[in-house]
Amino acid sequence: MIYEANVDEIDFSIKGDARGYLVPFEDGVNMPFAPKRFYYLYGTDTEIQRGFHAHKELKQLLIATSGSVRIQCEWNGLKKKFLLDSPTKGLLLEGMVWHVMDKFSPDCILSVLASDIYNEADYVRNYDDFKKYEAEYLNSF
Repeated sequence: MIYEANVDEIDFSIKGDARGYLVPFEDGVNMPFAPKRFYYLYGTDTEIQRGFHAHKELKQLLIATSGSVRIQCEWNGLKKKFLLDSPTKGLLLEGMVWHVMDKFSPDCILSVLASDIYNEADYVRNYDDFKKYEAEYLNSF
C-alpha cells in the first residue's frame, strides 16, 4: 500500500476587540477536515522529545495554544523543522509524516485536532517501517 503525505502551515483568522481574542475553527474554512478527536499535551519537560511516529491516514492540526514547541517533520523525502509559538497558527500533518516534538517551553500547551478517533493500527512507530512505506510512495512516480 502506498501512503501520501503532506505538511502545511496554517494561519488562523482572528476575531477580537478590547475584550480579547477568539480563533474559530470551521470545517472547510480553516479546518481541512472535521475533527473527531481533540487532545493536548502539557507539563512536558523542556529536555523531553515526544512523537517518533507517523500515521498512515490520520490528519492532525497541531497548535501551540500556549508557549512554544518545535516540530521536526519528515515526509516524501523532505525534512523540515517548524516552530509553533503562537495560538494563531497551526501545523497540518496529513498521512505518512514522521514527526518528533521537542524544545517545549515550560508553559507549552500543544493542542491537537485529529481527523479520527484513536486507532493503534494507523500508527507507524518504527522508523525503518516508515522509510519502507516512504520508499514505496516515492518509487510509485
